[in-house]
Amino acid sequence: MEDSDWFTLLHAAWTTVWISGISIILGVALGLVVAMLRAAKIPGVSQFLAVYVSLIRATPMVTLVLFLFVIAPSMGWEVDPRVVAIAAMTLNTTAFNAEIWRGALTSFSREQLEAAKAAGITTGLTLRRIMLPQMMTTSLPGLVNEMSLLVKSSPAIAMIGIVDLTRVTNRIAAVTYDPLPPILAAGLLYILIIGGLVRFQRIADSRAKRLAM
Repeated sequence: MEDSDWFTLLHAAWTTVWISGISIILGVALGLVVAMLRAAKIPGVSQFLAVYVSLIRATPMVTLVLFLFVIAPSMGWEVDPRVVAIAAMTLNTTAFNAEIWRGALTSFSREQLEAAKAAGITTGLTLRRIMLPQMMTTSLPGLVNEMSLLVKSSPAIAMIGIVDLTRVTNRIAAVTYDPLPPILAAGLLYILIIGGLVRFQRIADSRAKRLAM
């Protein structure tokens, strides 16, 4: 491969990283909100969110991306494909993260909540200082695994014209008639991205354990 091909691959890798990164941040936060709303068992809301989680988890990423890309113009909205990609990936990972957070919520010791309430600790402080650190420690492996799966499924966004890592790899292979070098290069870049997430997990896990002590 030429130097320009490497530059193009790196630029496409950055596109994959920032779109996935925004989706991950939104998905982790919204997943927690969905899990807590379901745990609150608000009539109507809890059932709606349960259907959303089940439906989205059963929908392939590529189907969700194409659906949002087609439905937006039909409703008169001119939406940037990158916004569609972030929306689809966020909807997808929120559903999976909600189940991970819900598992942590259901396993949380109620005695600690009662003790905090008896000690006069506010609900907000209890959530920030007692519940979230322990829930993060419990959920972190699952959350990072879901982040990795989201990055691996990100090639679906190439279907709507986004020049991501997979799309550029295919383009270079089509031009050079030698698919092995760009595929190996793309594989290396994906490994580096996923490796960064694993490194993040170790750092975040260490910090969460310190906060939980």
